[in-house]
Amino acid sequence: MTDILARLEQLIADRQRGDPETSYVARLLASGPEKIARKFGEEAVETIVAALSQNDEALIGEAADTIFHLLILLAQRNIPFEAVLAELARREGVSGIEEKAGRGD
Repeated sequence: MTDILARLEQLIADRQRGDPETSYVARLLASGPEKIARKFGEEAVETIVAALSQNDEALIGEAADTIFHLLILLAQRNIPFEAVLAELARREGVSGIEEKAGRGD
């Protein structure tokens, strides 16, 4: 299931070194963390809208856009997606209520 994510993460890493004039990823990464975070937020909101008012295909497309932009956000901070997967693995088997209480949120 994560093979496509690994390939996408590698593609983003390759394009990170690309020309911002010809690569969307390079352009977005060159624009800085605030712009990347805003773009991720826009995609997340579009995913929510699709979930509430559109068909399944729209939700799938917006979810893909959100994941793509999350990977760009992580790349900007040099955080491998594997670190996110490791955190999910750490939380596995722990109730969401217990996990949240453990963070002190």
